[in-house]
Amino acid sequence: MPSHASKLSALCQSLVQLRAGALGVAAFCARARAQEPLLAALPPRYGEVWLGLLDRLESSALFSEESCSFSQSALLDNLDMWLQKATERVAT
Repeated sequence: MPSHASKLSALCQSLVQLRAGALGVAAFCARARAQEPLLAALPPRYGEVWLGLLDRLESSALFSEESCSFSQSALLDNLDMWLQKATERVAT
């Protein structure tokens, strides 16, 4: 069974693919939402923030960047920051 660190690393790779256009938002979100054991290993607030970011990312995919109330690139930056913090947390 993959460790939490390896799951986070895989999510980081998926985020890189999403930014490069090699992975769609729906596929990324499906992978990201399938991480219940990882989220359960983190403090509850991590899961709340992660799922909120995914909800907003999915919503942003329905609109063009200009018509959305939040920036998709800013959401991707926030997902990246979450992944960094979660990686630090599981390493301790």
